[in-house]
Amino acid sequence: MNATKPYIKVVVGVILNEQTGEILLGQRPKGKPWEDWWEFPGGKIEEGESQKQALVRELKEELGIDVHTCTPWVTFTYEYPKTIVNLAFWRVTGWDGTPRSLEEQQLAWTTPEEANKLGELLPASLPPLRWLRLPPHYAISNIQQPENSQAWLANLQQQLDQGVKLVQLREPSWPDGPAAASLKDVFERAIGCCHAAGARVLINSVHPKAWWKLADGVQLRAQDALLADARPLPEEKYLVGVSAHNTADALYAQVLGADFVVLGHVLETPSHPDQPPLGWDGFASIAGEAGLPVYAIGGQSAATLEIAREHGAHGIAAIRGLAG
Repeated sequence: MNATKPYIKVVVGVILNEQTGEILLGQRPKGKPWEDWWEFPGGKIEEGESQKQALVRELKEELGIDVHTCTPWVTFTYEYPKTIVNLAFWRVTGWDGTPRSLEEQQLAWTTPEEANKLGELLPASLPPLRWLRLPPHYAISNIQQPENSQAWLANLQQQLDQGVKLVQLREPSWPDGPAAASLKDVFERAIGCCHAAGARVLINSVHPKAWWKLADGVQLRAQDALLADARPLPEEKYLVGVSAHNTADALYAQVLGADFVVLGHVLETPSHPDQPPLGWDGFASIAGEAGLPVYAIGGQSAATLEIAREHGAHGIAAIRGLAG
């Protein structure tokens, strides 16, 4: 980055209608840089303000609403031709009043998928629009043995019926030899079930690379991400997630061009009995540096989603906690 450019810290509100899945975008007024381009509402963080304080103030001044429910989401830096902007995105899910234009900008409710139909989108708005398509729950398999396959597929269907939209096949302990071929059969059946339900399947990088393009993307183990010199699958068709255990893992996911990070373990979990958990404060510290959406993993269930979001998570990933 060019150190001679002004460095600006801003807070950005992703105002979400959780019933319709729509977000609020505004068109930049005439006479301002990037006039007529569409963006998320927000503005500069003033000296002495916290991100949340700046968010509440900006949305009151810009839209006339009083925010009462919001959580940190993703903070990343974008370099424009004349400025470098640090953008702290917050999810806003509760407010009093009706958003209205107080700064001569046009407003529009749209979905992340349909936002490009409004017109030109500010470049720094494009990654968040893509990230908003990621679901809040990420289910991870734990079949372990071929004889458990039918029970897992039935459980997977139950989770899909309950609305799970992102699934990972991860079976590092699957037996070798003749039984190995049976995992590919389970994988292909899972893809069929998930696609029929409008869900996506990722394959863990512990499994053969030949399988990766059969899925909707790959979940890279931290050690596999560090060995990669480029994003392994194209962004326009596949998802790439990176498993992280510390800040370095999370930052490398950003360098690699990953779509999201799975960070943990956050709480105590049977799969890591001898390793201390990050805890929520440790999770929040790393998630705030990741520059990407972060799923919390380790002791997670549907019941922990809100506390995860309060600490900067996009959602939660779980092996056991999304079943039933």
